[in-house]
Amino acid sequence: MKTKAVRLYGVNDLRLEEFELPRLKDDEILARIVSDSICMSSHKLAMQGDAHKRVRAPLAQNPVIIGHEFCGEIVEVGKKWAHKFSPGMRFAIQPALNYKGTLWAPGYSYQYIGGDATYVLIPNEVMEMDCLLEYKADAFFMGSLAEPVSCIVGAYHAQYHTEPGSYVHKMGIHRGGSLALLAAVGPMGLGAIDYAIHGGIKPARIVVTDIDQARLDRAQRLISPEEARAEGIELIYVNTKDIADPVAALRELNGGKLFDDVFVFAPVRSVVEMADKLLGHDGCLNFFAGPTDPSFSAMFNFYNVHYESHHMVGTSGGNTDDIRESLELMAKGLLHPEAMITHVGGLNAVAETTIDLDKIPGGKKLIYTHKKLDLVAIADFEERGKTDPFYAALARITAAHDGLWCKEAEDYLLAHAPEI
Repeated sequence: MKTKAVRLYGVNDLRLEEFELPRLKDDEILARIVSDSICMSSHKLAMQGDAHKRVRAPLAQNPVIIGHEFCGEIVEVGKKWAHKFSPGMRFAIQPALNYKGTLWAPGYSYQYIGGDATYVLIPNEVMEMDCLLEYKADAFFMGSLAEPVSCIVGAYHAQYHTEPGSYVHKMGIHRGGSLALLAAVGPMGLGAIDYAIHGGIKPARIVVTDIDQARLDRAQRLISPEEARAEGIELIYVNTKDIADPVAALRELNGGKLFDDVFVFAPVRSVVEMADKLLGHDGCLNFFAGPTDPSFSAMFNFYNVHYESHHMVGTSGGNTDDIRESLELMAKGLLHPEAMITHVGGLNAVAETTIDLDKIPGGKKLIYTHKKLDLVAIADFEERGKTDPFYAALARITAAHDGLWCKEAEDYLLAHAPEI
């Protein structure tokens, strides 16, 4: 079977190609990809090329299909897995396989599987590691968001605290405590706010910072203090751009106290150092942001590590349990990751979008892999619709859903957008 896919051949060398997939083996699965969400990790992959830790170099001879936040339908199942999977089954995937101690992952390491493709071959190790997950919701795009949501879930589970005289780590954020989310109104920050309010362990207060007022306003509109209050949580948004002493200001918002948990969503030295200064006794700093610079570093107060029991954690992705929890919470309607999505496009837009992702404002860029569409912001649908009935319809649909992407919009796009 032929597939169309975006493959990486070297640093920023992304090519949309059509090629033949190998014949299906008994231990493989043939699948049709419907949607993929472009991650900043794919941008970093393109920037680093052969130097990326998940690449099986050289890319020039072993080009990989990019994209690891994808959702689709199974087309054909090799006999080894016929007892567990069947044609027509919808699926999401956990790309962090942890297969035999390797860093191999779909979207980074394989020639025939990745999210930015029309059809893929799912290799045996994905099923062996229990990373192919049945997806039961009715909108494909939510399946594409399961992986980024799982990264957030995993980060919260990685937090830990202790008690005096005990070496036992109590996992998770401090129940009923104070939580600061710094530089946190981008797509992953929005997900982190959502999970803090609706996840299993709830803080008493959440303070969210950023320096972009427009993004702060959007975040407050999408996840309001009133919504948090209904869950027994005080939610405060604050712009620290023009505050002379943000540490003092944030402490004042927290009743004059330091914070139990602090998350950093931007790989910026000043933000990391501010997080360090905000930690209270037994405080846990979560460095969520993934830097592109391998030498990125910041000052950390080791006096407080010794005397105040400060500690730091960092995670890169979630595990399979995290993605299952994400799927379950989304299916129950407790999490609403659709707020992450700000742009929609087709497979033809992937290469340019991935390379320029750090320069494109907004949140998640959602791709429908069988479609040929420019990358367009949801906020621009109405303007596009003045000359294009397709976008006029999408503008009406999303306006009826508070400006958010939704199943109705997906259904319309799949029915009416041109094929790639």
